[in-house]
Amino acid sequence: TAGYQLKADEAFPVRLQAALKAKGHNVRVTNAGVSGDTTAAGLARFDWAVPDDTDAVILELGANDALRGIDADVARQNLDAILTKLGERNIAVLIAGLPPPKNWGKDYEARFGTMYAELAEKHGALLYPFFLEGVALNPALNLPDGLHPTGEGVGVIVKNILPKAEALIERAK
Repeated sequence: TAGYQLKADEAFPVRLQAALKAKGHNVRVTNAGVSGDTTAAGLARFDWAVPDDTDAVILELGANDALRGIDADVARQNLDAILTKLGERNIAVLIAGLPPPKNWGKDYEARFGTMYAELAEKHGALLYPFFLEGVALNPALNLPDGLHPTGEGVGVIVKNILPKAEALIERAK
């Protein structure tokens, strides 16, 4: 995640790295997020965003596709292509998803809603179903836009995802 409107030390990658190091993991978490990124943009910048020495990736894309009403099948194809590229390089993956938006209709909701779990299963990736678990829709943990977490919200995300991040480290060994 890019850390939209947050101080550098409040961004998810910085906070996750600190939490993992506090638990004894010698890791470097790199922020490859770009504000407003779609799955298509993530796929387009894959080669420079995922350096050769990468051991593991937390793939957290799709929210902006959903907000913009980009066809769920297109988002799925882009994520599938990213996961295929990661698999070809034997990079361990944790897919961080989100629930389907309800404003684009039942068909969109159904197609988007199964995307993350099905892709995780297809590619043998770990799954964290809802990246913003415990933060979404809580005004105290979100910026005034209601979409992006505050520094405190990022702390909740890190606490919640930490067990999956540790499982990802084990998988990457």
